[in-house]
Amino acid sequence: MGPTAMSEQRSVGATLNMLGLLGISSILAVAFYYQLALGELPCPLCLLQRAGFIAIGMGFLFNLRLGERRSHYAMILIASLVTGFISLRQVSLHLSPGDPGYGSTLFGLHFYTWALIAAVGVVCYVAFVFVLKDVVGERDAGAPIGGQASNAAFAIFTLLVAANLLSTVLECGAGQCEDNPVRYLLLK
Repeated sequence: MGPTAMSEQRSVGATLNMLGLLGISSILAVAFYYQLALGELPCPLCLLQRAGFIAIGMGFLFNLRLGERRSHYAMILIASLVTGFISLRQVSLHLSPGDPGYGSTLFGLHFYTWALIAAVGVVCYVAFVFVLKDVVGERDAGAPIGGQASNAAFAIFTLLVAANLLSTVLECGAGQCEDNPVRYLLLK
């Protein structure tokens, strides 16, 4: 196989990892938009779900920056499972008849329900990445990729992680977060 064929094969994994990172960034951005624009502070389980999505994003980011590795994909899968279980716990808390759920909805579903769907979706996406890489003959770990697109995806994700960290500190301080937060603790 020539160098051009190898670079095309590597670009399949790199492209799919960049799309995965941008997808996770989109999830964090929507949640952050609802928090800032609509004043919906995340509950403790919501914050754990965001942390799970950040861990998923880190796996995609590691694949982009350090090269694709099974350990990075394992990180994505484990973080997806943990995030899914946290989401499932929150869904189960609001199954009682007449329970309005926590927070507003997006397309008729609460964010914790979307988090469960997204976590399962990420597991399916990683399976799709593995199958597609096998179909195109990309079996070895891909090299790290650079360039403007990779740098932009990195910058967007990093900014969202930093903003979520800052908002969590403002909301919870150094202690435990309130179950149903209505204000930022450090902005009284």
